[in-house]
Amino acid sequence: MSAANNRECEGRVAIVTGASRGIGTAIAERLAEAGARVAVSARTLDPVDKYEGSLSETVERIRAAGGEVVAIQADMAKAEDRQRLVAKTIAQLGPVDILVNNAAITYYMPFTEFTEKRYRLMFEVQVRAPYELAQMVVPGMRQRGEGWILNITSRAGVHPQGPPFNPMYRDYGFSVYGMVKAALDRFTTGLAAEVYDDGIAVNSLAPWDNVATPGASAHDLVKNFALEDISLMAEAALLLCSGDPKTLTGRVAYSQPLLAEQQRRPRPR
Repeated sequence: MSAANNRECEGRVAIVTGASRGIGTAIAERLAEAGARVAVSARTLDPVDKYEGSLSETVERIRAAGGEVVAIQADMAKAEDRQRLVAKTIAQLGPVDILVNNAAITYYMPFTEFTEKRYRLMFEVQVRAPYELAQMVVPGMRQRGEGWILNITSRAGVHPQGPPFNPMYRDYGFSVYGMVKAALDRFTTGLAAEVYDDGIAVNSLAPWDNVATPGASAHDLVKNFALEDISLMAEAALLLCSGDPKTLTGRVAYSQPLLAEQQRRPRPR
């Protein structure tokens, strides 16, 4: 079965963090295509030399395709920016129906070399920020009797199997990255239980294989690993941001298995 032809998110308001490039951009574009009014957020608005893509370019593409979008520059490591993101989204677009926590900052190195500053920053952006943003949008979702929260995670959150252990876990410095993603997944399932009776779906979503985004490529995450097209993550995200909250919630889901289970394919571009 191909992707649904209706606009599943018509009239809804979505926030997508980390939407200047890669998976965040793809999800924002897919939600806008499905009818959502989207607030996209990132630390910087205009292009930077380090990476391809920018928040302003995401906005241009969505508007060129006929979507409604606003850009809100915000650093998810700062509590005041998180609060401003939600407040400005509500002021410019309306109450938030969909929250996609995609923003991330990641360092890969042996745990003995991790500084406290980097450790705290990873937890602030990838655990505290999703938690706090959810705290701000859930009350409105409860009042309206529906809502969708999606946390972008990773298979790195799964416990390494061993001994013997895969050399990847020894050589790539994944321990702290795995910790933040495991924490995010546990928050997802716990919150899903808390808000189930309110009609709010809460899920985590990770690529099944690696996605070659500008950020991932900079960290060599795609070297020697199987790859998947970014459209698979975008379509799976749409599914989890529009599905029935009574049946499609509390998942730590992976793009390809989820789409196969739901008999859904990305929309041709």
